[in-house]
Amino acid sequence: MSARQVLAIDVGTQSVRAIIFDEAGSVVARAQVVLAPPFTSPEPGWAELDAGAYWNALVTAVTQLWRTSGVDAARVAGLALTTQRGTVVCSDERGTPLRPAIVWPDQRLATQLPPLSTLWSVGFRLAGAHDLVRNLQRQAEVNWLAQHDTRFADTERVSLLSGWLTHRLVGEWVDAAACQVGYLPLEYRTQQWAEPGSWRWQALAVRASQLPRLVKGSELLGTITDSAASALGLPRGLKMIAAAADKACEVLGCGALEPDTAHCSFGTAATINTTQARYVEVQRLLPAYPAAYPGAFNTEIQIERGFWLVSWFRREFGDAEVARAAALGTSPEALFDELMAAVPPGAMGLMLQPYWSPGLRDPGPEAKGAIIGFGGVHTRAHLYRALIEGIAYGLRAGRERIERKLGRPLTRLVISGGGSQSDGAMQVTANVFNLAATRPAVHDASALGAAMLAATGVGVHGSVRDAVKAMSQAGARFTPEPDAVRTYDALYHDVYRPLYARLAPLYRRIRAITGYPA
Repeated sequence: MSARQVLAIDVGTQSVRAIIFDEAGSVVARAQVVLAPPFTSPEPGWAELDAGAYWNALVTAVTQLWRTSGVDAARVAGLALTTQRGTVVCSDERGTPLRPAIVWPDQRLATQLPPLSTLWSVGFRLAGAHDLVRNLQRQAEVNWLAQHDTRFADTERVSLLSGWLTHRLVGEWVDAAACQVGYLPLEYRTQQWAEPGSWRWQALAVRASQLPRLVKGSELLGTITDSAASALGLPRGLKMIAAAADKACEVLGCGALEPDTAHCSFGTAATINTTQARYVEVQRLLPAYPAAYPGAFNTEIQIERGFWLVSWFRREFGDAEVARAAALGTSPEALFDELMAAVPPGAMGLMLQPYWSPGLRDPGPEAKGAIIGFGGVHTRAHLYRALIEGIAYGLRAGRERIERKLGRPLTRLVISGGGSQSDGAMQVTANVFNLAATRPAVHDASALGAAMLAATGVGVHGSVRDAVKAMSQAGARFTPEPDAVRTYDALYHDVYRPLYARLAPLYRRIRAITGYPA
């Protein structure tokens, strides 16, 4: 029987999943390995993990498929990899890591920045972009490494996690162009490394020789090496197809290709995205990211610690649900919906601003989270509802920013990611957006998007659009509730929207007094 199945590997922040899909987008087999912990923090604000932990989890997840599902690996026609974005691995030419990977939530900042030429410095000042570029330089992992790690100057290879894992799989320094979302010298308009004269090479302490070759989505990255095939139980010479970063693959997996469709990702980082055929900077001088659909762009607004806040709530306030979930054999998050259902829309005046991490511009580097409106009536149930509502408000602000830039409304809303399995979170978002919200039938939308690209690359489907049409399946739909819409609309406009501007000066004072964030 001919091979008509594809393997998608999704290396997230908290777990690694290996999933086999058939040509209709149905899950044939699935295995998951939790990354515990997802990272360590040797210093406050740091986030690191041994890169080998990702490879070991990947091997365990893939080999579990054959042990537990009875699926024949010979039926797999090809594989694709999608990973978390912005996690940096430094290694030698053979791929041996030289230090722990710097994971994307890391907040360390460089203070000795590579100098820009006079021409570029003057140009950025005239364009009003000087502070933005300096903030980018401060947040770039390669600049921190150049300042603090004496070995970095001699490091042979610098790649995102996707590139390092691809090297482990195919034995070449090559990566998908649409995986390059991070502080690296990518020209986002062309989705290739910047030209030699670009300011990016001056701003970032990395050399072209350290970076992988880039390949467009659905094209061949290489074939699995004999050693990788043996470790994973895969056929020798299996084709590996270029996919995209996890958020981009989510958008594709949900079939959100039309320019008026908003896609929200309820993951560790929460995002709102659209897919556009042309390059559009929603926030001036902040790039549109490569879409998983080849040659297209995602107009993304991100809340960095989005549904990470649910994990934070579980750790700090959810002991009762954790214990009860263990007894019932379910997840604590499933029980949090009960907390939310016990509280009316608006959380009786409790409001949360979800900026638990700083940003580059809006929010800026001074940003902090805030909770206001506490009173004697409030319980942890109100706090949980305010948390979900705050994330939805932040994403609505992103929607409006995208609409203003595109000059047209977004009329369709699709939501995926771990948080989308909460009916309560789906309903809150439908009400805050005043749009019907649909989630995909397949929970693992990132992996499905990667599978679509793999299926195209090995000829199971004739084009990426054909793969989307065949493999994307809509799931539950949540319609707005008029009374809740009115409540959220008033709170959003009158309280949430002006909140950050009023608190930003206080955030800057906190930073000046405490030195955190540095």
